[in-house]
Amino acid sequence: MKSSRGSVLTAASLCVAVALICFVSARSFLAMRQPDPVAPAQGFERYLLSHWFPALEGSPGDTDVYIQDSGVPGGTVFIMGGTHPNEPSGYMAAIIYLERAKVTKGRLIVMPFANLTAMGHNSPQEASPQYFSLDVDGGTRWFRYGSRATNPVYQWPAPDIYIHAQSGQKLDGGSKSNLNRAYPGVPDDSLTQQVAYGVIQMLNKEKVDLAFDLHEASPEYPVVNAIVAHDRAMELAAMVSMELEMEGIPMRLEPSPVNFRGLSHREWGDHTGAMAILMETGNPSQGRLRGRTDEALALTGKDKAYLKAAALGRLFIPYEGDQTLDLRTARHVASMKMFMDMLGDVKEGGDVEVEGIPSFDDMMERGIGAFLSPVEDDRFDGK
Repeated sequence: MKSSRGSVLTAASLCVAVALICFVSARSFLAMRQPDPVAPAQGFERYLLSHWFPALEGSPGDTDVYIQDSGVPGGTVFIMGGTHPNEPSGYMAAIIYLERAKVTKGRLIVMPFANLTAMGHNSPQEASPQYFSLDVDGGTRWFRYGSRATNPVYQWPAPDIYIHAQSGQKLDGGSKSNLNRAYPGVPDDSLTQQVAYGVIQMLNKEKVDLAFDLHEASPEYPVVNAIVAHDRAMELAAMVSMELEMEGIPMRLEPSPVNFRGLSHREWGDHTGAMAILMETGNPSQGRLRGRTDEALALTGKDKAYLKAAALGRLFIPYEGDQTLDLRTARHVASMKMFMDMLGDVKEGGDVEVEGIPSFDDMMERGIGAFLSPVEDDRFDGK
């Protein structure tokens, strides 16, 4: 009788423990669906992507778009981060522009979290961190480390084969949830294709002159630390690449492949008036050679396997033991500033002048957290 009673108590205790673990885990995971708070600089006006494509209104794909108009005639530049939310330097660079920029000529449009639902979950079997943190003046900022794909809660199941609507190009079924395979989008298809369609509508209606899609790639991938430019953007991209090289920030220049469809650098250029640019920085947390994929790897890029791979000459970036988020973000921020400084040289009346953006050296010396504003954020109280 005593043994039976003890078994019941043990079972009850285990059930309580399991319930507690499930509650804590669920609370932490669901916190990822809450947007990262940002602190736009003075002059930015907030819109939603549904402003340009009303069918997105109220959907989980509707995402913030911020516009700062200097009031002085000039060009229009668009910065997009968060296409793949497990590539953090892209949205961190967009956020720095959002929180620091003072536009003195032309207009600047910033969309920090392009695939908003992809911010709210992790890629299966990757053991990725749910978030990472940065020290800022007056506290800590938390940022989600998401997935490459639209959250399957909102788009499921994946087809066996994804057929790009406009070209008929066939890809793996999972690519239908990849925003950077969806352009120019389809207005009445799945959520990813609708978001892509909305971006195209915004680029056209706002008459964007120069558009950036910010990414990261694995160090063993040939197109890394690179600018991928549409045909109409090649002259400007070549000028920028040479100037960056002289400043000690080498960025390879790659032409947008004509037959690789659905990607921003191809479809933005083909379907809008914008000069389309995609940029990749080198991030060990993206690669297949990496070890433990945790917050430290996302922030520092330190990985023993990549150090060995570098010694064997297997990588396409210089790697001496780390590849920090500060470095990766600084490359994006500095490269975009160079593009803006030179835009007027290739497009008459297209000048866009932006002040307040930190230099590459300042970001490397002080860290990107020094250029982020403190915000109220109770998602991770107690962390």
